[in-house]
Amino acid sequence: MNVENLDKVYLAKQKVFNKNNKKFAYELLFRDYEYGIRIFPTNIKATSHVLINVLTNINHVLNEPGVVLINVDEEFLLSGLVDILDKSKFMLEILETTDLSDKVVSKIRSYQRQGYKIAVDDFDCSLEMIKKFTPIFKYINLIKIDIQASHPENLKNVVTKMKTKSLKLLAEKIETKEEYQMCLEMGFDLFQGYYLDKPQTVEIHRSKDITQYIILNLIQMIKEDASTKVIESYIKQRPDLSLKLIKFLNNKDRLETKVESIVQVITLIGRDKLLRWLLLYLYSEMSNSPVSEIILAIATNRAQNMEEYAEEAEKDKAYIAGMFSMIGALFDCTNKEIIGDIKLDRDITDLVINRKGRFLSSLLKSEESERAYLKKLFMENFDKIDLVDVIYTLGLNGISIDKNKL
Repeated sequence: MNVENLDKVYLAKQKVFNKNNKKFAYELLFRDYEYGIRIFPTNIKATSHVLINVLTNINHVLNEPGVVLINVDEEFLLSGLVDILDKSKFMLEILETTDLSDKVVSKIRSYQRQGYKIAVDDFDCSLEMIKKFTPIFKYINLIKIDIQASHPENLKNVVTKMKTKSLKLLAEKIETKEEYQMCLEMGFDLFQGYYLDKPQTVEIHRSKDITQYIILNLIQMIKEDASTKVIESYIKQRPDLSLKLIKFLNNKDRLETKVESIVQVITLIGRDKLLRWLLLYLYSEMSNSPVSEIILAIATNRAQNMEEYAEEAEKDKAYIAGMFSMIGALFDCTNKEIIGDIKLDRDITDLVINRKGRFLSSLLKSEESERAYLKKLFMENFDKIDLVDVIYTLGLNGISIDKNKL
């Protein structure tokens, strides 16, 4: 086992059960390698690692029904990252160390009103912890009580008192059959611990950047005709993305009004052009491949060719299909791994994932015309690139090379 492998990340999933021993939820924890838990400088770093890798591998990690519990603290709550979570799927688990300032309590209240489900983690039933969390009890749905850290008398009193409120109680860190039976008799609603289920380790490929998820999600939102306000809130999650988009429009000579807001950007640029710009941003800003400039050049050239070949009503769709057809090379994986979860137009999906459908002929035509273009690009950049990287990158996109002629 190579614990230094930076291409892999491990997530631990531990189930939570109801009184009928049926799975209610599962908690996600970040692990640095298969059997060890990594220590991060801040909780937000650990939670961000979990989120980035879960959201970019959502079918692989969240491949079963149930609520997902994920740790958050004051820094994470105030960061705006909560907004990218599906409120029907994720429950925010507030760490016992969270600083409940007025600003944080206000944020918790806001998320509760938006429909997010909220839990308190590692509650030890002490008077100190009761006083600390009293200001937010009215906004939470679940209290996870650490039965190992709680004094027996305090545990009994808290469970009795909390049962009168509209809160679910979860007994965590159950290690024996006797402890499980005790918690059942005390009236707990949910149960978690090594006696019931040991954490399952899930191995996935490490995501390169949360920007990947945000942009791909933006693309899906645009294709699903989401409101301008929703699109704006997503773009604002990356200040660099917002700034470059505003600069992009400000540099247009045709604009007489200085662009100062994301709403203006979306309105002025239009959704089809915004989609094109996002794809360009994805290619130009995010690739770690040594041939990234060539990938961008090929993708752009292909998209322009396919747009030219397409009928007037389908030019935008053809352009997007052309750009997406090489997106796998951007992240050193297949196209399906990148856009398999995005609900794109069927014609685009057929081409990009299955190489079939109404745009296949224009793709093949474009690929044929790319031969001379590729030769020109490689000759111009020959001193900058490694031939092995070129072959690998093109191979990911179905572009064959006769290695005997190299």
